[in-house]
Amino acid sequence: MTVPALAMNNGVQIPQLGFGVFLVPDTETKAAVQTALEAGYRHIDTAKLYQNEAGVGAAIAESGIPRDELFVTTKVWNSEQGFDPAIASFEASMDRLGLDLLDLLLIHWPAPDLNRYVDTWRALEKLYAEGRVRAIGVSNFQPAHLQRLFDETSVVPAINQIELHPLLPQSELRAFHAEHGILTEAWAPLAQGGSVLTDPVIAQIGERLGKSPAQVILRWHIELGNVVIPKSVTPSRIRENLDVFDFELTAEDRSAIDGLETGDRIGPDPDTFSRV
Repeated sequence: MTVPALAMNNGVQIPQLGFGVFLVPDTETKAAVQTALEAGYRHIDTAKLYQNEAGVGAAIAESGIPRDELFVTTKVWNSEQGFDPAIASFEASMDRLGLDLLDLLLIHWPAPDLNRYVDTWRALEKLYAEGRVRAIGVSNFQPAHLQRLFDETSVVPAINQIELHPLLPQSELRAFHAEHGILTEAWAPLAQGGSVLTDPVIAQIGERLGKSPAQVILRWHIELGNVVIPKSVTPSRIRENLDVFDFELTAEDRSAIDGLETGDRIGPDPDTFSRV
């Protein structure tokens, strides 16, 4: 399975569909990532917070896949924001991952009450300038947070990873990204814990296409132009989530899915979330 890639604003290519490991215990992460790599995934998304970077690194080390064929993302957590702490966070993540070069480093949350994300971004800019990271970006940033980075720093984020699914399509934020050359990446793309996977609209589209509800939703993301990182530890679902490039939705399908929007989040509000 060949996954298409999208170009970030610095020319670096990112596979449009990747494998997320949020809430996967480190003891299970190695096997899950191995299954994903065997299925054809080449983009793995982890974070310091997830406490499974070591498992990701072990799977990569044993995969035999050339490093330049893989795309690895990790993130700086709120408690490690600030210039020096962010540098130290990166070094520790690289040790756990067993890597010399990282493809993408993100600030995990703006955590506005901490008021450290600008200094954190300057640390990421330094790592990028030194060639230790191929691209830098953010996660869960709102337009006001992004605008502050534009005003006070030098590098425009390559990507913003945000909660995005049919209940919360983030149309205004996606438009802001497009205006400024920032790719949109969706976490919680299937709105796990919500009603999307059992919605009759999704089910009817899937029945007509011979695809599962998850595949229908992932295809919706792909056609929006999102980078998307579904998560599963079930081998059959890991493979199924990758199998979304042999069909297309109709305009009516996309309109019906767009009609599911409620504005409901399943995660925290980025304007107020500052947990360390």
